[in-house]
Amino acid sequence: MAHIFFKVIAILFIHLFGLISVSFAEENELTVVSFGGAYGAIQKKYMIDPYMEQTQNTLLFDSYSGGVAEIKAQVKAQKILWDVVDIEAIDLERACSEGLLEVIPRSILPKGSNGTAATQDFLPDALTNECGVGVIIWANIFAFNTKTIGNIHPKTIKDIFNTKKIPGKRALRKRPQVNLEWALLADGVPKEKLYEVLATEAGQQRAFAKLDTIKDDIIWFNSWSQAPQLLNDGGAVIVQSANGRIFDAITKDKKPFQIVWDGNLYDLDVWSIVKGSEHKKEALNFIAFATSTRPLAGLANIAYAPTRKSSMAYVSSSILPFLPTSHIKQGLKANSLFWSDYGESLGVKFNQWLLK
Repeated sequence: MAHIFFKVIAILFIHLFGLISVSFAEENELTVVSFGGAYGAIQKKYMIDPYMEQTQNTLLFDSYSGGVAEIKAQVKAQKILWDVVDIEAIDLERACSEGLLEVIPRSILPKGSNGTAATQDFLPDALTNECGVGVIIWANIFAFNTKTIGNIHPKTIKDIFNTKKIPGKRALRKRPQVNLEWALLADGVPKEKLYEVLATEAGQQRAFAKLDTIKDDIIWFNSWSQAPQLLNDGGAVIVQSANGRIFDAITKDKKPFQIVWDGNLYDLDVWSIVKGSEHKKEALNFIAFATSTRPLAGLANIAYAPTRKSSMAYVSSSILPFLPTSHIKQGLKANSLFWSDYGESLGVKFNQWLLK
């Protein structure tokens, strides 16, 4: 009887230990979501894998197409599937104001590698919103394939809208952001007046009217990964893209692509935490690690500028001409406050325009 008793106790102990282990594993299992492609690969190399090696915790790394719709659906349904999300600053303001994201205390952020306090080490735009911590400065640019474009190469934002000068399809990301700004810039609106004009009904009509001039020549895509593919296979002669996607294709895959910086809309990507995450403590730990000096410096290898000043000491000088920060004067910053106020209404108008 004693033998059976101890055997039962042993089985119960093993079962209980197993439950504790599973519980501990789930508690330390973090789901991190970003944009995939070359950007996701570089984040995995410099942020995801090193963090797992250092902590022995499990990170599930997934991708999405951006925007706030999926985050909003999870929060509304109270079924949180994602913990940490890389979100574009142009969407951050809206997501934070709608209560879709957790506040991230600045006290969790480590000093720079040179000892500088985090609040002084980060570029100001990286910490302006309490729901995010800046990761990179990147740019919406357009690019062309020198093998398929023909003899005339695009040089300005106006060339996107001139199909007589440069015939062929244009590939654009399927959302109002950037496309409406580019339409107004191509129609002659000065950069400093852009959002003032776009805030008016007349300005919005003007932007859609400009897009109308190339509507039949637009190929729409949802994921940034499609941009270099469309340029490579000849599906489009001009593509809108995140600058790092084209840089990666040029340097890694030796594609005959060329970036045009005129009219670039530069923005930030930030790490954020979905409201209601059950792993908030672990999420904060990951963000603190991922936004420290060395991990951020690694992201410059695909031509995205790090958001910490101390990171620049580790960036190769050969990369500097390809960073968005080297082309600030040719572009303008995407206005996240504007898109927080007008994003929903312009999203509706954009979808209605697509159906016309």
